[in-house]
Amino acid sequence: MMRPVLLWWGTGAILIAVMIGILVRGDVAPGLDTGWNTWMAEIRTPFLIGAASVLDRVGGGWIATYLIPIAILVALLVARRWRGAVFVAVTLLVSAGVVQLLKTLFGRARPEDMLVTSDFGSFPSGHAANAATLATLAVVLFPRLWVWIVAAVWALAMAFSRTLVSVHWLSDTAGGILVGVGVTLLMAGFLLTWTRWRTVDGEPVRAEAETSQDDGVAR
Repeated sequence: MMRPVLLWWGTGAILIAVMIGILVRGDVAPGLDTGWNTWMAEIRTPFLIGAASVLDRVGGGWIATYLIPIAILVALLVARRWRGAVFVAVTLLVSAGVVQLLKTLFGRARPEDMLVTSDFGSFPSGHAANAATLATLAVVLFPRLWVWIVAAVWALAMAFSRTLVSVHWLSDTAGGILVGVGVTLLMAGFLLTWTRWRTVDGEPVRAEAETSQDDGVAR
């Protein structure tokens, strides 16, 4: 994907997220949000609530904030993909920063019937944003069909789980996904030249293309 396309899509996704935030900023949730929240309450089962509780723990707190990012960074560093590691670290930091900025800016109240405890600001969903960021990073770094499928399932499952336990409105999770995808695409566009992405045999790959002065081999 060419750099201008990444920048345009990334910017567009974030702008749409901001527009959603403006539309839902009031104290009264839109009909779609309230209708979805009511439906979630109707379809809850012990199994679904248990699964959502697991995703709540995995997608937030020390697991999502520290364990998963550190594991990814260590794997990239062990593979000597230094630039990939920087790309991941910068993207995760920027995504988290944008989420907190929008939470503070909009200060939206959460649903009153939420089943799990959470912090301030309902819009956008931090869990959904983090899941979408990790999913998009995975697709960018490892562009394979199975990665696309797993990444999409992960992000959508996280978003669904947040509304199932009524800790977020539907629009919160949509905004979170847009922020996660948008920030990742923007960072990819900004770092495109530096990371020297290329296409090999018609298939996009993530190449470090660092040439060793000792042996002249691209790494």
